[in-house]
Amino acid sequence: MKPAEVLISEVGPRDGLQSVKATMPTADKLRWIDALVAAGLREIEVGSFVPPKLLPQMADAAEVVRHALTHPGVTIMALVPNLRGAEAALRSGVHKITIPCSASEAHSLANVRKSRQEMVEEVRAIVRLRNDIAPGVKIEAGLSTAFGCTLQGIVSDDDVVWMAEQVVGAGADEAGLSDTTGMANPAQVRRLFHKVRAAIGDKTGAAHMHNTRGLGLANCLAAYDVGVRTFDSSLGGLGGCPYAPGASGNVVTEDLVFMFEAMGIATGVDIDMLIAARAPLQAGLPGEPLYGMTPLAGLPKGWV
Repeated sequence: MKPAEVLISEVGPRDGLQSVKATMPTADKLRWIDALVAAGLREIEVGSFVPPKLLPQMADAAEVVRHALTHPGVTIMALVPNLRGAEAALRSGVHKITIPCSASEAHSLANVRKSRQEMVEEVRAIVRLRNDIAPGVKIEAGLSTAFGCTLQGIVSDDDVVWMAEQVVGAGADEAGLSDTTGMANPAQVRRLFHKVRAAIGDKTGAAHMHNTRGLGLANCLAAYDVGVRTFDSSLGGLGGCPYAPGASGNVVTEDLVFMFEAMGIATGVDIDMLIAARAPLQAGLPGEPLYGMTPLAGLPKGWV
């Protein structure tokens, strides 16, 4: 297998599971993560450290991290909304934490109950804590609603660039752009990643696209065209932000891997084993609809 030219960051065990009403049993989560690793995924967001009363689906985050860490060579990530969550995540042993920092003031207040400026200060505090207790852990600020907000509408490019500069200035290792509400289009994706890269350089992070309006893959390709090499996606297309009404559907990992591999861009992922990883997901969430055109159609004749 060719060395991977892009990094597929699987966010289903966090973004996917927090968006469905049912809670997947811990044992099923562990089997699912094992199957994702077996398929060749090398970065997995396995949970979020939030109060269980808010997201009971994530109550077992520390246990899930502990198991995931038994897989060598895989970057284990968790999402943290605040300093308290960051401390729990850092002490659990994760390799990387993601902090949701909205480009939209309205979404920031709804999602994390803090203004954008307050979230910049939260990033600063989390960076200090990281430096004190787990200096090897990477911190990514995920700039949510970067392409539009269901609460306030248009989010200006200037607001996104400002937020990217602020979080990097506060010590984040990278800032990625998230189409939390599925409002992005390819021209906008190219323009905004170009502007952010001009502002923060190689600290520009992942593209986190949603397929709400059917443009997820097109937007990923647009991001690739302007130099992005890390892409968030979710097996079966599970996921969406519970605090962004109507925003459903992460990019389907199976379809994203197929697109890149069909183009001759190596992902390091075995697509047959990736499709097989849907079985433990379905077993843990019986009746939950899964999406994806590639698993439905199968691989083309002559695919190797």
